[in-house]
Amino acid sequence: MEFYRSTKEDVLQEIDATEQGLSSAEVTKRLERDGYNEFEDKEKVPTWKLFLETFKDAMVIVLLVAAGVQLLLGEYVETIVIVVVLIMNAIISVVQTKKAESSLDALRDMSAPEAKVLRNGSKQTIPARELVQGDIVYLEAGDYIPADGRVLESGSLKVNEGQLTGESEAVDKQIHPIDEEAALGDRTNMVFSSSLVVYGRGTFVVTGTGEQTEIGKIANLLSTAENKQTPLQRKLDAFSKKLGIGILILSIVIFVVQAARIWLGDNTADLATEILNALMFAVAVAVAAIPEALQSIVTIVLSVGTNKMAKQHAIIRKLPAVETLGSTSVICTDKTGTLTQNKMTVTDYFIPEGEQEHLAESPENWNQSERLLVDIAVLCNDSYINNDGQEVGDPTEVALINFSNDNNQDYLELRDKHKREAELPFDSDRKLMSTMHTLNGEKMMLTKGGPDVMFKRASYILVNGEEQALTQGWIDKLHEANEDYSNQALRVLAYGYKKFDNNKEALQYEDENDLVLVGLTAMMDPPREAVYGSIEQTKGAGIKTVMITGDHKTTAQAIGRQIGLMEEDDIALTGQELDAISDEELDEKLEHITVYARVSPENKIRIVRAWQRKDQISAMTGDGVNDAPALKQADIGIAMGSGTDVAKDSAAMILTDDNFVSIVNAVGVGRTVFDNIKKAIGYLFAGNLGAIISILFAVVFGWANPFTALQLLFINLVNDSLPAIALGMEKSEPEVMRRKPRNVNEGIFSGGTMRAVITRGSMIGIAVIISHFIGLQHSTEMGVAMAFTTLILSRTLQTFAARSNTQTLFGVGLLTNKYVLGAVLVCFALYTITILPFTRGVFSIPAAFGWNQWLIATGLAVAAVIMMEIVKVIYNKTAK
Repeated sequence: MEFYRSTKEDVLQEIDATEQGLSSAEVTKRLERDGYNEFEDKEKVPTWKLFLETFKDAMVIVLLVAAGVQLLLGEYVETIVIVVVLIMNAIISVVQTKKAESSLDALRDMSAPEAKVLRNGSKQTIPARELVQGDIVYLEAGDYIPADGRVLESGSLKVNEGQLTGESEAVDKQIHPIDEEAALGDRTNMVFSSSLVVYGRGTFVVTGTGEQTEIGKIANLLSTAENKQTPLQRKLDAFSKKLGIGILILSIVIFVVQAARIWLGDNTADLATEILNALMFAVAVAVAAIPEALQSIVTIVLSVGTNKMAKQHAIIRKLPAVETLGSTSVICTDKTGTLTQNKMTVTDYFIPEGEQEHLAESPENWNQSERLLVDIAVLCNDSYINNDGQEVGDPTEVALINFSNDNNQDYLELRDKHKREAELPFDSDRKLMSTMHTLNGEKMMLTKGGPDVMFKRASYILVNGEEQALTQGWIDKLHEANEDYSNQALRVLAYGYKKFDNNKEALQYEDENDLVLVGLTAMMDPPREAVYGSIEQTKGAGIKTVMITGDHKTTAQAIGRQIGLMEEDDIALTGQELDAISDEELDEKLEHITVYARVSPENKIRIVRAWQRKDQISAMTGDGVNDAPALKQADIGIAMGSGTDVAKDSAAMILTDDNFVSIVNAVGVGRTVFDNIKKAIGYLFAGNLGAIISILFAVVFGWANPFTALQLLFINLVNDSLPAIALGMEKSEPEVMRRKPRNVNEGIFSGGTMRAVITRGSMIGIAVIISHFIGLQHSTEMGVAMAFTTLILSRTLQTFAARSNTQTLFGVGLLTNKYVLGAVLVCFALYTITILPFTRGVFSIPAAFGWNQWLIATGLAVAAVIMMEIVKVIYNKTAK
């Protein structure tokens, strides 16, 4: 039954209840039937199991194998480093999973602890968890609503439902049925669990408890929303599997070829020793080919991005979200407070004398109508600004006192000069508020309210300081002005007054007739100034921005057009209109729907899933409980710093300034972070490829192995960490926010990374082969020493070429990344350890290796890097 569409009598009959409440016996029956008014605990995965599941990742398995091999080789330090990194990653993953579960706990904490009910014919207070369908519940200002229900009585009852609807303005509650289908925010005869009563009093009959409430449905959506892997996680996972298989095959081939040569070669050699050495070398090749540091490097680069985003007012709760944000192709954003200032502002006013663009700078130059308009707006008003500068009261009324202050008329000065002598508070039936003051020696009732109500209550209009009869001509002009404002989605209030004898002491409701109309004000929650440029920036970056709001369709469309979000072919849908179309129709229209209004939590998840069906990476913003399921379902959920704990716990990122501009800035940082991760990956694999090329060349042509197992492990230690981390500190490329989001299906080596890896790896491999050949002319030991020196130096210098796949070193700037310079110097320093007199023997560097050999090896390493830059220039020219 749609309770909001039925009379209260029909609702009571449907749920078998009366306004006299339930008996204890009936309550017991219903508790057995429906259960307690609380959310059921879903079975949680044990912490130990979550920890072990992190080791199922393909890259983790490859690294565990590498750690085992290094342990066998006696490389205990590298083994410990790998294991520690893997354990840290596992702990981080478990902590993040546990944090996600806390969003459901936060929902439970929002439930009211107690409820005032009518049972057994008497009013009593009970634990809210014991409420059942059919209970009669009493409400007053300050109460949290303990269950969903149909309103039976309303004494100016106002409820803040922002956590469910996303709109902060309190809703006036009434008792009459609603004839047509209505969104949650328009069901004015219903109250919902966890909402807050801000004014008045009332009673309601409970229609839903526990998981049958609207907030219970959200809890269920939260528990079923998917935890999605980031694009990078998916790519690394797929790549790791292929890499592990490829390295295994490569190592086996190298071992088989070398073992065959040993077996068929010189029989005087110690066969067992030679075979063991071949096995150790094949294992060392495998270790050299596996970028053990990749996992930790990705984590470190993401952490650097996290710090950068914090400076952009974006706090990252889940580390991979940094990279995901950079992949974002759709931003689903709230309107209120994100695109707008979340502050009602008077933007225009109308008086019968004619429209004015703005009030005169000095109040002394205002005409009588303008003077009275401001007086009524300030005096017939309960809002104020406290000693701490905080605005207190209804946002609409706050806008009116700011209107006065902004036009150089201190609102406190008016209130001190014209004290309130009597009042008729606002209520939802009259839609009026009146106060009595003495102005210019005359006792006057000042009234403000909805235009339609005020027009009907008025008999006169103030024109050029003279009270004239309110003719049909004036009524038409007023309606025209009101409609013009309404078409712009502006909120309109009308103002009037009535004079009394000076002995008048109290106001009666009948007094609010025969008013003199003064004018109208129009207000709105204006867009943030920086939003206009940010919307243009997202368009240039190929990102679709979609507004999803609980506000009305006309208001959302007006803001959308004003900020350039909606274009000529774009359309807007309400939640009800969205419910009426199939997934196929939604998929067909999706790219043209820019605004969704009056949406439900289910609507938001459906919108996110629709974009995900098109392989688009979606970012979803939100602040209320109603946003939490969609925040969790989205590829990246973005909660507002001012929002609920439920929303924050469900999100991957929190905006401390609730500003759309910060999202766009964070996207730029995210794109840079992903670029830098790819640069680090490219650097690692280009160096590994150079080593493998030189090894395979030697194997194919029967040369001696160019490196010892220890040398390969040392190169890994020196070259695989610091330079890659330093590349993660690179600044943004010039075109970072002028290119389209990358395709979710493209691999980690796309966008020129594979080309760069092959080019740089080949240059390093060729340089090492030439160096190896020159050294072999002297001796096998010299060939190994020169190949080793060339490889370690060329891999180190490659760091400069890896800073950009398109810009040369001079284009990027030699000194723009001090971390790269530091990493290169450290690598050179570590290399010098291998050529010291007392360590040469350990690293197989013969005594004959001198300055001449060092200069040749170094020259070849430098030549390889120069060739990398030349190829980059040639490619850029041919690409144009």
